[in-house]
Amino acid sequence: MSLAIVYSRANVGVDAPLVTVETHLSNGLPSFTIVGLPETAVRESRERVRCAIINAQLEFPTRRITINLAPADLPKSGGRFDLAIAISILAASGQIPVQALASVELLGELALTGELRSVCGVLPALINAHGAGRTLLIPLSNSAEAQLLPNANAYAGWHLLDVCKQLQSGSGMILCEAEVTQSSDTVRKGEFDLIRGQSAAKRALTVAAAGSHNILLIGPPGTGKTMLARSLEYLLPQLNETAALEAAAIRSISKQPLDPENWRQAPFRMPHHTATNVALVGGGAHAFPGEVSLAHQGVLFLDELTEFKRSVLESLREPLESGVITISRANYRLELPAKFQLIAAMNPCPCGFYGDPQGACTCTPERVQRYLDKVSGPLLDRIDLIIEVPRIPFEELRTPIKGVEDASSEEWRLQRKIIDCRAVQLERAGMLNKELNNKALQIYCELDAGGEDLLKEAVKKLSLSARASHRILKLARTIADLELRPQIEVADLAEAISYRRYLQTLHPHA
Repeated sequence: MSLAIVYSRANVGVDAPLVTVETHLSNGLPSFTIVGLPETAVRESRERVRCAIINAQLEFPTRRITINLAPADLPKSGGRFDLAIAISILAASGQIPVQALASVELLGELALTGELRSVCGVLPALINAHGAGRTLLIPLSNSAEAQLLPNANAYAGWHLLDVCKQLQSGSGMILCEAEVTQSSDTVRKGEFDLIRGQSAAKRALTVAAAGSHNILLIGPPGTGKTMLARSLEYLLPQLNETAALEAAAIRSISKQPLDPENWRQAPFRMPHHTATNVALVGGGAHAFPGEVSLAHQGVLFLDELTEFKRSVLESLREPLESGVITISRANYRLELPAKFQLIAAMNPCPCGFYGDPQGACTCTPERVQRYLDKVSGPLLDRIDLIIEVPRIPFEELRTPIKGVEDASSEEWRLQRKIIDCRAVQLERAGMLNKELNNKALQIYCELDAGGEDLLKEAVKKLSLSARASHRILKLARTIADLELRPQIEVADLAEAISYRRYLQTLHPHA
């Protein structure tokens, strides 16, 4: 009787549970059986493994082969187990030492020639293998992803024979060493300086970026809403190592490209307004992350907000509050991270010119209200800043822009200001102001007598909910931090309240 045990990793959301590949060779008619809840792609690995072993000039045993993928109740999908299955067969038949398998884990799909093809989800598997004290052997095409994790022990090769040589002599594969990444306070050049006018919207975007607050831009078509929203990507500082690894792990399991040079940049996702509920929140047959998870630690930009289906927008309520999305289906239940900053843009009415003095709005008040009701009050209640983006005068639009390339440009100064503001928040509370809970609000968002009176009056006149009043306090704390003020002043609170007043005139039921 011949038995070999090899370790691999499955892919379940952002987790990579351990899978033990047990191979048993016994006498009898030649056969090849895989058990352990394998899906079609895993069952088809029988032919890939057989051809890969033969074409690598190795011996494929003509015996009764039984492969068990444990645990048996965990669904196995994809070609990620090909390499582990092939090595377990070679070990069980005595072609490579069994002792070398206890300290390694293997991931990789096999070509019929024996070459290793890339698989998704290498980064989560590497994190778990590192925690278990094992070395991960992966395809060479996944080596750039493995280099993102510092102090991780991973080796990459391009062929099945490389893996065999590594297990026999320890010299067949290349060590994936972590590369030096950019500093977390590096700034990038965007198009913020190219936006003419819109000083109020620029100020609101700066405040939103400083505290990771949700923001909604409302205005006629062609006033620069999309350009303003996209410029937020360049105002945000780079992620720290922990947050960057979380975002990279989600991209890894979603088969999204990873750029080793810019992997610390905050994600910026911009789904089309025809996106379905599953596309936005995740799910499907194999439970892939949706846009809210791909935007984790970054920005989710919804342009033409009112063109999204109402059911799709309502699915954003829970992740906006909790920072996670729970997907429940008939055959699985999955929890994915979804801590993102929402930025949205919309027109004030179907024709787009309601309230525009230079426009000719043809919408009746009832039609305008039906249009605005596509976005529910509870969703708007979770947005911290609502800002009007008016039409730009022609004279201002044609004014030449100067000084956008030097270090004193507006964008450069705002980037440095946002980085400093976030540093203050993290040093004070260990989190950004958007994430402050009720207890932290009492500690860090104290108001003087004048501030208390102003907030009380605003809650009464604007019919604000408890959630909205708490968000105003967090926003006021961010405004004070931008000006390096230790306490929230009345002017900070007044500015925070002003960002909700435009909504009240446009959507009185919010």
